[in-house]
Amino acid sequence: MKRSYLPVALLLAVLMLNIIVTQYMVHQYFYQNYVNTIVAGIMNLVLFPLAFLIYKKGVNVHD
Repeated sequence: MKRSYLPVALLLAVLMLNIIVTQYMVHQYFYQNYVNTIVAGIMNLVLFPLAFLIYKKGVNVHD
């Protein structure tokens, strides 16, 4: 059976976006842009379950 690396690449991309959005959120909080901080926090709340879904559907741990 041939392995697919697409789910792994998608998972890495989503987790990298998670790190970028978290850094953006901290930066905006430091400069007291609270609306941008809340938007970035909501983006993090959307990205994390997406990463978990990609992990559960595409990455087979028990091969």
